[in-house]
Amino acid sequence: MIFVLVIAAIFALLGAVHWYLWRRLVRDTTAPRSVARRTGTTFAVVLPLLILGAFVAPRAGAPFPLQQAIAWPGYLWLALVLYLTLALLVGEVVRAVWLRVPARGPSAGPDAEERAAAPAAVASLAAGAPPATGGAPTAAETPLAEVSPSPSPAPSRRLFVARSVAVGATAAAAATVGYGTYSVLSGPRVKRITVPLAKLPRAAHGYRIAVVSDIHLGPTLGRAHTERVVAAVNRTAPDLIAIVGDLVDGTVADLGPAAEPLRRLEARHGSFFVTGNHEYFSGVQEWVDHVRELGVHPLRNARVELPGFDLAGVNDISGENHADGPDYARALGDRDPSRASVLLAHQPVMIHEAVRHGVDLQLSGHTHGGQLWPGNLIAAAANPTVAGLDRYGDTQLYVTRGAGAWGPPVRVGAPPDVTIVQLAARDA
Repeated sequence: MIFVLVIAAIFALLGAVHWYLWRRLVRDTTAPRSVARRTGTTFAVVLPLLILGAFVAPRAGAPFPLQQAIAWPGYLWLALVLYLTLALLVGEVVRAVWLRVPARGPSAGPDAEERAAAPAAVASLAAGAPPATGGAPTAAETPLAEVSPSPSPAPSRRLFVARSVAVGATAAAAATVGYGTYSVLSGPRVKRITVPLAKLPRAAHGYRIAVVSDIHLGPTLGRAHTERVVAAVNRTAPDLIAIVGDLVDGTVADLGPAAEPLRRLEARHGSFFVTGNHEYFSGVQEWVDHVRELGVHPLRNARVELPGFDLAGVNDISGENHADGPDYARALGDRDPSRASVLLAHQPVMIHEAVRHGVDLQLSGHTHGGQLWPGNLIAAAANPTVAGLDRYGDTQLYVTRGAGAWGPPVRVGAPPDVTIVQLAARDA
């Protein structure tokens, strides 16, 4: 019942937003029954259906090429809807101020006087009044046939303001989404951060972990995106690679070729993987087996001992709905507490269990840094840390913004990243 109510609320919101966009971009800027009005109205009906299709097609098991064909226009339009709406809301203020400013009338002068006198003169002639005498001829002395007709009226001021706001909002939204799409398709940035660990021995000082999260291979981001991520990671020559969940949005059958470049990841101590919530939507066991075939080691509530510290990984908390949730006792319970520990856990909210189990550093993703501003405000309400390094008691938490994008292949205010976390010994 709750799921049905949520879906109904989403449909209602989508409908209300598109009605508002139609009103400001189509109804207020076009003539009734015009071709432009009919075309705009058609788009106002079809485009939200593309958004719904982009969400529904994967869940309905549609052929993958069809998913791709619908996803690109549907998700890009979704991003445009967000920024068109925000821009038009700003435009409401502009519109209100602009329409309250008194209109500037025709400038004063002889021409203005003649324009003002012409209607009165014509009326006088029609009534049989004698023409004015003396001075320069006036419009009243000109035969009616010679009085030039007045020009066609210009568009109303209200129409001019509506069109100006619509054009400005559309340009701003298109530029924002265009830049955000370029940000994703140009590949993740490499970010570097140093994290001191009190228990880390001097021999492990400077150890570098490449943290990769939220690649989100799917209908919009495929093999080329994986190649960009792998190239960015390998350029840094890390000691270890940690993929902290949400690798895929789809099945191995559809996305196996897209994940293939992961086979080329290079690190001195190998690559490790923990599940994110999206793996549980995509066939988790198949993906765990597949990444193992690609040379990436899954850490499913497990731990490995590395020179200088323990590396542990736990399943995502959404696995609890599949009898496959995180098991901290299994991953951390019997370790030597005198050794430094690094935990891979997809969601930042898992930090509280990490603190209880004496973890020194947790590496997470999941938030995308908000992905689309002002989504960071929503992410902050649901996560203890949205991006960057924080401390909770004796445990530090680092959250990467992720290397890909979910839904719209667009990022605004939260560029994708691969983070090199360099561990530092306190006494080095």
